[in-house]
Amino acid sequence: MIKNAFYFLLFLSCTFVFGQNQKLKTTVLSTQVLENKTYIGFDGLGNNYYIKDNVFIKEKDSQKWEYKNVALGKITSVDFLNPLQIVVFYEDFNTVITLDNQLNEIQKLNLFDIDNTIFAAKIGLAAQNQFWIYNSLTQQILLFDYLKNTSKNIGNPIQEGIQYTQSDFNNFYWIDEINNWYATDIFGKVRLLANIPPFEKIQIIDSERLLFSRDNILYCLNNVTKSVYEIEIVEKSFQNYYYKDQILAIFTNQQIKNYKIKLP
Repeated sequence: MIKNAFYFLLFLSCTFVFGQNQKLKTTVLSTQVLENKTYIGFDGLGNNYYIKDNVFIKEKDSQKWEYKNVALGKITSVDFLNPLQIVVFYEDFNTVITLDNQLNEIQKLNLFDIDNTIFAAKIGLAAQNQFWIYNSLTQQILLFDYLKNTSKNIGNPIQEGIQYTQSDFNNFYWIDEINNWYATDIFGKVRLLANIPPFEKIQIIDSERLLFSRDNILYCLNNVTKSVYEIEIVEKSFQNYYYKDQILAIFTNQQIKNYKIKLP
């Protein structure tokens, strides 16, 4: 463990300035019991999202909504970038479901039925009535128009394996197996943003900042200043975290603790 930590800090010193005396302060806002659910995040409208026993759950105050589709197997991912158009992806059946704000089904797309050359491994909501799709068959990123059922390739095939992806309306981000962090926009412009430190969990905030954890320590990386800051939290161990609008949620298998934090 000590040896691994030494090499980790050595890596950081070669690429980013490790802010040993620049810890980011947090303020505890609230704590809630998790109750045997997998917490996946919250949106700007105050809704919290969970998965329990392969059921997708949305909660706000005393209200609760659920979506369940046992015929499609295990939920692979949920994109709630737009709370009025939530995207649920079932990789085993190559199927995408869109839901409204009460988790009623809007649309069901079996990609095999539309184009048998698309084997989706990653799905995200994009602008202009489109989905981002990473096609594992061709190792290419696609923009899929879900109203016209047409797709177009974005950029060239990705040579290195992908270990993490994230997207917003205008950008698709990925981190490859050698920790190169890339972004492409809807016009196909690909940018190498950085080679980032080793991580266990990660969340990309935008093209300039990301959060990553390693050995139960949470860090913020600023790609512009090439700085890494440790974030002060009380948890000695945690399962995951989620950040949005200066709120950081840290969750263990028992509770969620929300912190107020301003990222540099």
